[in-house]
Amino acid sequence: MSKKKWIISGGVIVALVAATIVGRQLTGKNSASADSSSESSEKVITLQVAHNQNYVPYDYINEKGDSDGFEVAVLKAIDEKLKNYKFDYTGTSDEDLLIGLESGKYDIGVKGAWYTEERAQKFIIPDEAIGASVIGFAIRKEDESKYKDIDSFAKNGGKLVPISPQNAQYNVIQEYNKKAKNQIELTESESFSVADAYAWVLEGRYDAYFSIKLSFEEAVQKEDGAYHQYADQLTWFPYKGIETYPLIHKNSTNKEFAKEYDKAVKELQEDGTIAKLSEKYFGEDVFSYVTD
Repeated sequence: MSKKKWIISGGVIVALVAATIVGRQLTGKNSASADSSSESSEKVITLQVAHNQNYVPYDYINEKGDSDGFEVAVLKAIDEKLKNYKFDYTGTSDEDLLIGLESGKYDIGVKGAWYTEERAQKFIIPDEAIGASVIGFAIRKEDESKYKDIDSFAKNGGKLVPISPQNAQYNVIQEYNKKAKNQIELTESESFSVADAYAWVLEGRYDAYFSIKLSFEEAVQKEDGAYHQYADQLTWFPYKGIETYPLIHKNSTNKEFAKEYDKAVKELQEDGTIAKLSEKYFGEDVFSYVTD
């Protein structure tokens, strides 16, 4: 081979090697860029979820020590849909849940919470409800033909056990009175025991105790209920379903999550998941009582 040919061949080899190196560098940069983009798109945000530890069947710790309940089950279904989020669950008290949400210790809290203006000022409350609680009237069985629904209770001048103005149930009666032909008299009370409420109704001091269906079932109808001794003297009729919402700590990340939560809940409503979970935990679709 002549020197000229060797030089040309050598130049080609050098060029090929250089091209290979540059190609590898460029490929490496593109690959790193793609990996970075992939990592960014797949970044998982862990949210701390607090729930009431003994509010069966809404939120509780089961016999195995796991987070359970209707609202928890809905959140777990949402978690499966939202690939960029992961939920860590903590069972706790109402007080710790609320304090923890305000401080940022927890991102999400579920406790069968109704919407109130006060809560909306403190927390992010998404548009879509996570559940519903059914509220109504515990009355004397002897009056069940007289008080068949809230309108007949109001028309007949039924007297309610006093309710604290801070209680969301107080707001429910206030809202009813704004539109009703016959209003229900509201008497304010700071506090009283549930035992007093049932006793006062039986004594005739008041005609009804405005209470949640689940509470009446657990306390009065169940054989091991705390007030089962009143089961043959008291009955209960529904008024309406009140939607419950997760309470979310206010920050920009959680604000974005609330939007994703709304989308996921709508999908779970449409595919029947939420109705099935309601049947599992309540034995009925609690949303069928929601009229607003």
